[in-house]
Amino acid sequence: MSSVPIDQTVPRLPEWVPAAARAYVAHAFQGRALRDVARINGCAASTVLRQIRKLEERRDDPLVDDMIERLAKAAGTGKNQTDPKDAPIMSALPKREALTDDETLNREAKRVLRRLCEAEAFLAVGQGMSQAVVLRDTGDAPTRTATVSRSVAQAFVLKDWVSCFKVGKITRYRITDAGRAALKRLLNDTLAARQEARGMVEAASPFLTQHMEMVERTIPSGETLRVNLAESPLGGLARKKDRDGKPFLPADLVVAGERLREDFELAQMGPRVGQNWERFLTPGDRGQMSSGSPLGGPDAARERVSQALRALGPGLADVVLRVCCFLEGLETTEKRLGWAARSGKIVLRIALQRLAAHYDGLHR
Repeated sequence: MSSVPIDQTVPRLPEWVPAAARAYVAHAFQGRALRDVARINGCAASTVLRQIRKLEERRDDPLVDDMIERLAKAAGTGKNQTDPKDAPIMSALPKREALTDDETLNREAKRVLRRLCEAEAFLAVGQGMSQAVVLRDTGDAPTRTATVSRSVAQAFVLKDWVSCFKVGKITRYRITDAGRAALKRLLNDTLAARQEARGMVEAASPFLTQHMEMVERTIPSGETLRVNLAESPLGGLARKKDRDGKPFLPADLVVAGERLREDFELAQMGPRVGQNWERFLTPGDRGQMSSGSPLGGPDAARERVSQALRALGPGLADVVLRVCCFLEGLETTEKRLGWAARSGKIVLRIALQRLAAHYDGLHR
């Protein structure tokens, strides 16, 4: 057996093809030994064996089975592939299987996976059909929201972006957590490319930003910033609705909380590792370095935080500090303050209303 890497012995497969599928093709169709495949991939032979067994079990899915056969033909190792040295002279060799390229897959993924994230949405693939459809079960008859080629649907299944939940003449698939994460990475890659085109020095990591919910917000100075709503408990409350169907936290209250947090972050430049809440509620420099120290922090930001907390008073200042500044969850805040369950969000809304009124009074 040759120890030359797989991609140097057969035509290169698209980058989107998972490593487990590559190993399966190398072993099952090329006849490569498990140890040889493992050595090339830099892992243990038992790891390759588990990958191959898992993929073999998945071949009960018609899309997975078809995709594996297509990968084998594209690699020149399919059952119907003719070896060039055995072909008759002047005969036409079978064409290699045309696979979906990386650019097409990413473009279709951003379009189709977004539809699959909608409520009651699923991907339907019929036997022998060249197209798959995204349907939403909204009532009597499902509504079609998108169509995609069968080859792209096969790639979705192979990459575990969708999983089968009903097998039959029409096989149905739902989006997986891996599919949702992939969609976020793709969308953030697009956003990062736009930022780079506009002169951004450093783009965000796609694996970091897949857990973020980025929005643009304009601060009082007129500058537009991108903030992560998923990082702050205010983001979750802002998406909730009250009994009237209106947002539980209006935009002005969210902005007030984020404004306090911004000043708080600027003020947290003292030498203490633990937080000294009392220094924000009382005048003076107790518990912090002098303002002349390079570690003392911006005095203006510290003063703005102190004024806001004094305007709120005890109780309301505590919940705002914990939730807006320290990003503490409401349930944790309720337990630590000894409040009744589900009362924290009401007190927080009252505190944010008073905080917004305080900021409004500063500009009158």
